[in-house]
Amino acid sequence: MSRAELLSPEGLRIDGRRPAELRKITSTTCVLSQADGSAYLEHGNTKVLAAVYGPREARHRALVLHDRAILNVELNVAPFSTGERRRRSKNDKRLLEMASFVKQTFEPVVIATLYPRSQIDIYLQVIQHDGGTLQACINATTMALIDAGIAMTDYVCACTAGWVEREAAIDLNYIEESSDTSEVTIAMLPKSSKITLTQMESRLHVDKLEEVFRLAGEGCKQMYEVMDKTIRDRAEDLARKMAV
Repeated sequence: MSRAELLSPEGLRIDGRRPAELRKITSTTCVLSQADGSAYLEHGNTKVLAAVYGPREARHRALVLHDRAILNVELNVAPFSTGERRRRSKNDKRLLEMASFVKQTFEPVVIATLYPRSQIDIYLQVIQHDGGTLQACINATTMALIDAGIAMTDYVCACTAGWVEREAAIDLNYIEESSDTSEVTIAMLPKSSKITLTQMESRLHVDKLEEVFRLAGEGCKQMYEVMDKTIRDRAEDLARKMAV
């Protein structure tokens, strides 16, 4: 698909959205009974499941820190998640890179000093990939950590933005990502507006960078509203059940 087809003369994207419009977001927590915390998140057709175990005893004593917990992040993509149907290696470089991004994003946010000599495991399963996988993994991880009762300084909300043909657009889908679109993914703490992650997939001209960052920040704030509502609705539901 050529870049000219990504934006209609009316300014609509290929899936009918405006440039500043997120895809439909569906989210829920406490979806796995055996995990300490879990969350399921859909960004359009991108679907991610996150599970958190811990704090618990570290598996490798050599990695134990006496004054804080260590974070372990593992990410897997289901073979049926895309139309490629190709076999993925367990040590796929791209998956390891994304897991590292998630770990780097949450290490400054999780209050690890409350859990000395322990380990917090985060497992991410990409069930379906339609663009924005990293942002979906980060947002699902936030909700799973909250569901597990892990102390954090703030929510972490992520959003991808890029330059689609003639203007900035957020929450890129797979077709937009695959069309040589310059894009950036940021993770933000909504209360302080601090950035905990900036990851660029391709080069972007400096004249366009400010607008892309601004739009990505707005997308993060929209994600915060969705995620916060999910968490609060879950808390209210638990309170009602306890009252009964």
